[in-house]
Amino acid sequence: MHVKKGDKVKVISGKDKGKTGTILEAYPKKERVLVEGINMVKKHAKPSQENPQGGIITMEAPIHVSNVMPIDPKTGEPTRVGYEIRDGKKVRIAKKSGEPLDK
Repeated sequence: MHVKKGDKVKVISGKDKGKTGTILEAYPKKERVLVEGINMVKKHAKPSQENPQGGIITMEAPIHVSNVMPIDPKTGEPTRVGYEIRDGKKVRIAKKSGEPLDK
């Protein structure tokens, strides 16, 4: 997968097109990611111990990984991801600027 937890990404298609957010969780087997504030859905919850009132909760739903692009740390624009071997480690790099995406 070209993105991972903690990456700043921009949504490139769907109902939230153009919005940006941080990846909270990644599900590589399902090819989906959970992005903060993106793809909000309403869930009906029964009263429980932690939520005694119950009611309708808004929460993020996973979005397909092909619908997001990482943001270039140098330019702040969405970019494609390339891979390079630097110091014996495989590092993700931004195609637009050549900056490494991994810290």
